[in-house]
This record gives sequence, structure tokens and C-alpha cells, in this order.
Amino acid sequence: MAKKINYSYGTGRRRIASARVRVFKGKGENLVNDKPVEKFFPGEINKFFYLKPFVLTDTQEKYYFTAKIAGGGVKGQLEALVHGISRALTKSDPKKFRPALKKAGLLTRDARTRERRKVGMGGKSRRQKQSPKR
Repeated sequence: MAKKINYSYGTGRRRIASARVRVFKGKGENLVNDKPVEKFFPGEINKFFYLKPFVLTDTQEKYYFTAKIAGGGVKGQLEALVHGISRALTKSDPKKFRPALKKAGLLTRDARTRERRKVGMGGKSRRQKQSPKR
């Protein structure tokens, strides 16, 4: 039997972090890796950041999300979460939510990653080995 899906899905990425996000209609607890989001990303600044897609689309109390995040650091994971939430909201109602999220730049994947180290650069990507004076 096929199970009815009552959520929209979005994948968000930033640097090495990857977030698989499900956005549900209704009221519920926001979870990240089976923990409350306030425990996973503590602080007011983080809260402002992960609630930004809901504030822009005026859906704070109408939707909630669950997410699985892997890889990267705290900042990269947070930005991946926001990207995933924005994509999932866009899938749920494209005509209504897409323009506001697009204008805020939340649907664009930030492609900046760590530059790889090069051979002969003294262990860093842009550093050059010290040359002798004479």
C-alpha cells in the first residue's frame, strides 16, 4: 500500500554540509537530527537565521520542519538547513513562496568551498615558499 506523503522535501547544501529537510503543514516541533532545533543551533542569531524563510513567507505558525544534517561545521550546517527549508517551502507552494525567497537569495546554492592545497605551496593553497634573498 502506498503511504500518503503530507510533507514537502528539500535538500540544502553549503560547503561540505548537507541537510535533508521535510516541511510539514500544521503545528509541531522543529527537529534537527532528532533534537529540538534550539538545542542543535542555540542562540538568538541562529534562531533568526533558521526562521528567516518562514518569516519572509509569513508562515511561522503554519509549518514546521524536521531535518537530517551531516558534514561540515556549525555555520555551514545552519546555512544548509536554511537552503533546504527554502527549497521545501517552494515545492509546497511555488507561486506563493518562490518570489519572496528568491528575492532574499535563499534559493541560490552558495558554491564557495575551501580551496584545495597545491603542490609546492608550502602546505597551503595560496602561500608561496620563502625564497632566499641571494
